[in-house]
Amino acid sequence: MNMKTYQYNDAGQTRSLRSGYCGVRALVIATGMAWADAEKHLKTFTKNGKAGSGALSKGIYKDDYDAALKALGFVWRSAPKFEGRKARCADMSGTVIARQSKHYTAVIDGTAHDIFDCSNKMVYGFWQAKGA
Repeated sequence: MNMKTYQYNDAGQTRSLRSGYCGVRALVIATGMAWADAEKHLKTFTKNGKAGSGALSKGIYKDDYDAALKALGFVWRSAPKFEGRKARCADMSGTVIARQSKHYTAVIDGTAHDIFDCSNKMVYGFWQAKGA
């Protein structure tokens, strides 16, 4: 098992570390997509979805994020359940985007890649690229 559970990663956007951009950051890290392209893609789904606007700065509703990732070929998986405890980032393998309480993070082989250590937060589930 991977012993490192957190790696600082701002997805190359040191100027855009505002709250609410975790969904963009996770998408960029997990896919290698350019930041501007990830923002544009997600804004399409927030504008036409539950949020009703293209604003990303206040966060992204899970339904809007789910639709945006499905359009890219991602598949939702419920987090594995373990007797006596809840799933954490260290329980994930491969490259996925994990949904946590009010947060999205990229996880690569059990290591959360983010601007703060969210590795100990409970994971509700994750999106995985189809065929991965």
